[in-house]
Order: sequence, then structure tokens, then C-alpha cells
Amino acid sequence: MIRPAACFFLVLLAAGCANQAPRAPRAAAAAIPSAPPRGEPPGYFNLSAAALQAALGRPAFVRKDGAVEMWRYDGAACRAFFFFYGAPLAVRHVETLPHGVNTAADSACLTALRASPPKIS
Repeated sequence: MIRPAACFFLVLLAAGCANQAPRAPRAAAAAIPSAPPRGEPPGYFNLSAAALQAALGRPAFVRKDGAVEMWRYDGAACRAFFFFYGAPLAVRHVETLPHGVNTAADSACLTALRASPPKIS
């Protein structure tokens, strides 16, 4: 009685494994998009760290995780997050809190940050 049940479960296990689609290979970590993702604010994609600091001043907070950096800028009514990666290090994504209407970054927040004088020390 144990043998038929064991065979039945082995057949089910094999059938479940056979129905899985092959996994697509992971994208290389160095693969960088050539154009900004849909919804990215204009004027920031591929901006160097030096250019961003010249425009907005020193970030309020910097976080480094391996080859990725995140810079946070604090405004009076919002926060902006700039994500850098690639070689050379450049802005690849921008988000704000609060978010934009249909995007991750609110253009009014970014405009307000640019209007305040840079604080480079």
C-alpha cells in the first residue's frame, strides 16, 4: 500500500516540475538603459553627481549600497530622491514624496528645490 502511494506522489512531483517554464536569464548588473524610463522628469537622467550638486547643493542624506547611491534633498514641502548607478556614476531614477500625479517624481517639488540656493560648503 505504501508503494503505490509513494509512486503516485513521485509522479505528481515530476509532473509539477515538467510544467514550469524555463527561467529567463537575469539581466547583467551593468546593463544601463540608454533612455530614461517612461515618466522620469526631464533634465535629470544621466546627470553626474557633480552637476546635481552644483544645481541643488549638498544632499541632506546619502546612502551607498554597493555600486548604487541614493541622494536625498529636503525641501519645505517635499523630499526628492536621486538614484545613481553605472559607470560613470549618473542619475538613473528620480522620486519625490509626495509623488507626482502619474509619475514617481513631482515636477513642482523639483522646481522648488532648484529655486532654493545651493548649499555647498
